[in-house]
Amino acid sequence: MHLTPALRRQISDTIRMLAADGVEKANSGHPGAPMGQADIAFVLWHEFLRFDPTQPAWWARDRFVLSCGHASMLLYSLLHLWGYDVSLDDLKSFRQWDALTPGHPEVGLTPGVETTTGPLGQGVANSVGMALAARMLAARVGTADFNVVPQRVFVMCGDGDLMEGISSEAASLAGHWGLSNLIWIYDDNDISIDGNTDLAFTEDVEARFEAFGWNVLHADGHDHDEIRGALKQATRERERPTLVICRTHIGQGSPNKVDSAGVHGSPLGAKEMAATRANLGWPAETFHIPDDVRAFFAAARQDKIQARVAWEAGHRDWARRNPEKATLLDVLMRNRAPDDLAERLVAATPAAGATRKLSGAALAEAARAMPGLIGGSADLTESNGIDFHAFGVFQRETPDGRLVHYGIREHAMASINNGVLLHGGFRVFGGTFLVFADYLRPAVRLAALSHLPNVFILTHDSVFLGEDGPTHQPVEHLWALRLIPGVIEFRPADGLETAMAWTFALSRARGPVALALTRQNLPAVTRPAAFQPTDVLRGGYVVREAEKPDVVFVGTGSELQLCLAAADALAAEGRAVRVISMPSVALFLQQPAEYRDALLPPGHARIVSVEAGVTLPWKALTGLGGLNIGLDRFGASAPAAVLAEKFGLTAAAVTERVRAWLAG
Repeated sequence: MHLTPALRRQISDTIRMLAADGVEKANSGHPGAPMGQADIAFVLWHEFLRFDPTQPAWWARDRFVLSCGHASMLLYSLLHLWGYDVSLDDLKSFRQWDALTPGHPEVGLTPGVETTTGPLGQGVANSVGMALAARMLAARVGTADFNVVPQRVFVMCGDGDLMEGISSEAASLAGHWGLSNLIWIYDDNDISIDGNTDLAFTEDVEARFEAFGWNVLHADGHDHDEIRGALKQATRERERPTLVICRTHIGQGSPNKVDSAGVHGSPLGAKEMAATRANLGWPAETFHIPDDVRAFFAAARQDKIQARVAWEAGHRDWARRNPEKATLLDVLMRNRAPDDLAERLVAATPAAGATRKLSGAALAEAARAMPGLIGGSADLTESNGIDFHAFGVFQRETPDGRLVHYGIREHAMASINNGVLLHGGFRVFGGTFLVFADYLRPAVRLAALSHLPNVFILTHDSVFLGEDGPTHQPVEHLWALRLIPGVIEFRPADGLETAMAWTFALSRARGPVALALTRQNLPAVTRPAAFQPTDVLRGGYVVREAEKPDVVFVGTGSELQLCLAAADALAAEGRAVRVISMPSVALFLQQPAEYRDALLPPGHARIVSVEAGVTLPWKALTGLGGLNIGLDRFGASAPAAVLAEKFGLTAAAVTERVRAWLAG
């Protein structure tokens, strides 16, 4: 169908009004951004974006990230018009219970949504991970005879995304890596919720991104020819990521609220909706889609399908010519842990030592077993025990490397790794100190919400890191992670638990895993004869048994040894003592009630938890009458042995405290 200027305008206005109608019907949402972005979105999706609405998971598709997730009705309108499984009734159910069209896009819920966005800045950082994954895949399987990894990543972002600090972290890395397959389209409308952006945002965005090493272009965001010209230049760039700054009018089409904060986060209202319809020459019917617009998208959809079919035919020919690379590509895209991973990791991991170092041994073996395992650290590679240099360092000159240096950018690291997982082809990990989990927490939460198996290596897991003091000594952080739904934490006590924690992390298909690891050395744990390594994956298991215990100890990580030493002392006095290692509270709570009750008998009056952190949440496991030994204050700067003595976290201090409690 020939695209006349009139039809182009009609299509853009259809997108505008579907978005405005959805927000109006919900009486909730953000109509202004979708109305302002409609022209850009139409040109991008029609002329540049590779996708097939009938095959949303086609892996060679381009990725579209709506980083300004509050503009979700833009994306839902596009998905409906292009023929994804998003109906007109779905548009009418915007922001309603159990709808495919929630207030902000959610990956895995709505067909065609590539990532969960809404917290500003997360989407742009995810996009860097997607582009990174595509670049790494191309380095491994690419050939000159066929573009087997054609993916490009297009992002719609706004002022809010660029104000958030994570956007600078992520953009800096994208420029350093030279991710020319990444294009951010900046909806430059000068409006935020509080008013004009010059209230707080007057920087030179172009100069900022040029300093990051980006290609920067400009376009009128309502002129289709200018948009097309800028996107053509962006897609031809081979050395740098591109930022296309598109000047737009928020609420385009609304005669009285255009270019105002009033159209940002509130429905237009009945009066202004009527005025907008009159201004655009739009009928009174809500959710109206003109027949010519429907006919255009029906024909254009067939073009997208045929492009996918043609690419797949070329891919089949490529695979016949390049069988080894085709096999590798299949392995990377499936990216499954081998069946013998547990045995390999247990054999490769020493029994005793600092668990950060034990983790490094397990990780190196996992890398040998899984060619798609990549990752690195936020400038703490050695401190985090990441023994990965043998697998090469990823840089723009060495894109086949597997060790990623993220620099001191914890927040972007975590979100970029979410993007790698969303793209596919790799399993990924990122490391920092546990105390800096605060810096990456938003991305951990979104990994959980999006069911992404991101692995977080979090070392220096307690006050026992010593002289760095309370700024670097985590106290509340373990429980802060445990309280995020869907996060599985491990705090292993020795090499075997560390190996099994990695086995779980790399075998888990959905949801993040956090590994809390020690700086200080730990001894090997002696376990009962009936113990099986898979017992670790129950979250808690008996290390020392007593059939009718007078007291039950629950210990994690480095404090398990305190429990065992106290148990020895109390047993010598005639006490029956059971000791439970609980490397993962989350996994223990997932076990059947019969198993949990067998370890922690309901109503038992004498249960003791020992962990070098805050104690209050432990009462959910010990009962209000239990004894919770830990640290309900910030740490201090001193050698680890001094801190243990001062804070009562020595074997002698724990024994004496439990002895006094039992006598009380």
